[in-house]
Amino acid sequence: MPSAAAVLATAQNASAAAAASAARIARIPAQVRRVHLIGVAGSAMAALAGMLVARGFSVSGSDNQIYEPTASILKNLRIDLRTAYSADHLTPPPDLVIVGNVVTRANPEAAALLAGPVPYLSMPEALRHFFLAGRRVLMVAGTHGKTTSTAMMAQVLAVAGRDPSMLVGGVTRDFATNYRLGAGPDFVIEGDEYDTAFFDKGPKFLHYRADGAILTAVEFDHADIYRDLDHVKASFRALAAQLDAARVLAVCADFPHALEVSAVTRARRLTFGLRDGEFRAVDIRIGPAGARFSIERAGRRVIGDLDLPVGGRMNVANALGVFVLLSEFGVSGDELRAGLKAFGGVKRRQEIVGEAREIVVIDDFAHHPTAIAATLEALAERYAGRRILAAFEPRSNTARRRVFQAGFAAAFDRAARVYLGAVYFKENDPIAPDARLDTDLLAAAIGARGPQAQACASTDAMLTAIAGDARAGDVIVCMSNGPFDGLPGRILAALK
Repeated sequence: MPSAAAVLATAQNASAAAAASAARIARIPAQVRRVHLIGVAGSAMAALAGMLVARGFSVSGSDNQIYEPTASILKNLRIDLRTAYSADHLTPPPDLVIVGNVVTRANPEAAALLAGPVPYLSMPEALRHFFLAGRRVLMVAGTHGKTTSTAMMAQVLAVAGRDPSMLVGGVTRDFATNYRLGAGPDFVIEGDEYDTAFFDKGPKFLHYRADGAILTAVEFDHADIYRDLDHVKASFRALAAQLDAARVLAVCADFPHALEVSAVTRARRLTFGLRDGEFRAVDIRIGPAGARFSIERAGRRVIGDLDLPVGGRMNVANALGVFVLLSEFGVSGDELRAGLKAFGGVKRRQEIVGEAREIVVIDDFAHHPTAIAATLEALAERYAGRRILAAFEPRSNTARRRVFQAGFAAAFDRAARVYLGAVYFKENDPIAPDARLDTDLLAAAIGARGPQAQACASTDAMLTAIAGDARAGDVIVCMSNGPFDGLPGRILAALK
């Protein structure tokens, strides 16, 4: 448990951040017409741009890295998109600037902003000010499953006729975008623990002031901004402490750290899980058509035979969390059953790209050892008896670091062959060689556990190796939190 001094320091930091945020919001002019977004290509920033356009604002945005699926979202929006950063983008000055968390103080637009009179907000502050006020905020937070759970909750509410609003970190298949503005009272949002902006290093989710929240998991991640697991836990503990007795918090009991950090909350806390918790998913059956399961509460059946088109036990846990939270907000069992059955999933979450020569190619966002293991377990159950060929790109700010060297070694046990891409280089986050993930050592460690593994110098080399190894009946999964040089599509084309 944290010391009393650490808890006090966290509370003081949160209080100071709240005061600074209130001062920034107070500078917003009464009439805002032109809004500029710096770092517009982030998934949440692109969604915010779309929401602002829908509300009638004139929107411009800048970024130097734009890739799918965000590129398509921005292309379809009526915004003035600039594919580089320049202080000239603030001339003539907009009424308001919104700063994404990828933007550093040294960014030329950020430097010009700080030197001038134009008011500015972070993405979470803008979202709270323009869209969350007066809404019932239902949030999903946690290391894993946020995007899928958020999209799933929005779909359940939509099928129930409640016309929710939504902001999620991936493109949902049900709404074909990552945001939605509905007329209903609920706003469903993905609550990210990543820092808010260069002027606000606290987690984004503290700005949303959720009425109800799901905490899916707490593990170490985001090694570029969090020192260690205790630092991560401090952010989630601050979230739990922020929720008062009028709120609801559903916590996945399968993750001990989630139970630990949520113990400080005054909210009504409900626990759920596949192994532990007051609510349990039981009679789980996974197959090609998805998952079927029932729910018990304290050993007594609550509802039986729920169908979930997206497979995998982690998705069953996600659905269970959605069931527990929405039940507290008046959604009936029949409405939940219909909504879960209609859930189409999220792009780049076990997404089938295509099939050629009886080989299935799948694109997936997994980049943390726990998520990789869960993805491979889900595919092994869905495609029982078939070989899995797993390609992985260490691209995220955590995956590129040696902190998970051992964790990654154990994450690929369900694969037959593993292809490791080169560690992605980021100019704004260089990593010393002794702190960088060693893919040669990782390939040897994976191989020692059973799967055949190799470190590849490039995606071209990876493509050649996979195309040469693949045979009829295989399942190829490409895992990265970035575009991966279009590898899934290139593999499919090579197979054809």
